[in-house]
Amino acid sequence: MEDLSSTAAKVIISIIPIVGIVMGSVVILLYLLWSHRRRTLLIKAGQYNRPEFNLRSFSLLSGLLLSSVGVALTVLLIIIEGASYALLGGIIPLSMGIGLLVYYVIKRGEKQNG
Repeated sequence: MEDLSSTAAKVIISIIPIVGIVMGSVVILLYLLWSHRRRTLLIKAGQYNRPEFNLRSFSLLSGLLLSSVGVALTVLLIIIEGASYALLGGIIPLSMGIGLLVYYVIKRGEKQNG
């Protein structure tokens, strides 16, 4: 008897994440479908305004955030692990953040010159 309930518990525990993933996927799919239909109807009615995205502001914000997180992780991992492959967990976001900040500076310079 005890073996049967243990097997049933294992089956239920393994089904719960699958159901969650499927339900989440259905919700995302329905959201995408409804937003597409809404956008299509707005275009047909002539009321659609294209959303604006400021790449310079995004690169500044994400560059600052990634750089600060990268510095904190790099220092922490140097203290804990020393020089090892774990250090990449801090160096990668640090280099991405620095790259985005360099992009922001270059684009800002182009705007001032042009």
